[in-house]
Amino acid sequence: MTDISIPSVRPIRVLIADDDRLVRAGIVGILSTADDIQVVAEAEDGLEATKAANAHCVDVVLLDIQMPRLDGIQALRDIKRHQPHLPVAMLTTFSDDLLISDAVSAGALGFLLKSDDPQQLIGGVRALAQGGGAFSPRVARWLAMRERTSMRSDQQIQRIRDLLTARQLELLAFVGQGLSNSQIASQMHLSEGTVKQYLSALFTLLNIDNRVHAAVLAYRTGLLG
Repeated sequence: MTDISIPSVRPIRVLIADDDRLVRAGIVGILSTADDIQVVAEAEDGLEATKAANAHCVDVVLLDIQMPRLDGIQALRDIKRHQPHLPVAMLTTFSDDLLISDAVSAGALGFLLKSDDPQQLIGGVRALAQGGGAFSPRVARWLAMRERTSMRSDQQIQRIRDLLTARQLELLAFVGQGLSNSQIASQMHLSEGTVKQYLSALFTLLNIDNRVHAAVLAYRTGLLG
């Protein structure tokens, strides 16, 4: 009898950069509990992170925003310059609020609090690897509250809700949850190509650039509680 073995699925390969050794070790420990995630490289500053991203074949990068020699935002720019499709999320604290908009502009696909629940961190890595976004619910809610007073009044928020169809609001909520296009397609019973077209039209309608802006908007308009 021929032995037919089922090929194992390659784990998600992750690069972690944080100048705090204890924090870094804690994140590595959390991710190591997931069978489908493998931390293949670590860095203690932005310069090491950019070198590691080029030296290792990684699927996801987690960068601390504030690091010595080269901060996380500049490291993000350098990584994106060479690997524009590599998903990168920022490891952050609430004290990094003034830097978050710069990180979004540089191409960050999400923000995860270092103090978040371990499952939130693991789920964020999985979402990034599948083409979604990694949004700590606490970060998104906090950003929504912070921007609500400075950018949009309650009346403007209501106008956005009135502007979108029920289907578009559902789509925005799924993006806010960090779902990938394929996951959204499954939830909405659509093809992945159709979801991509709908997202492009939605982002144009709302005048937003990426999934991070969409997640914040989903919280700000009350779609996620």
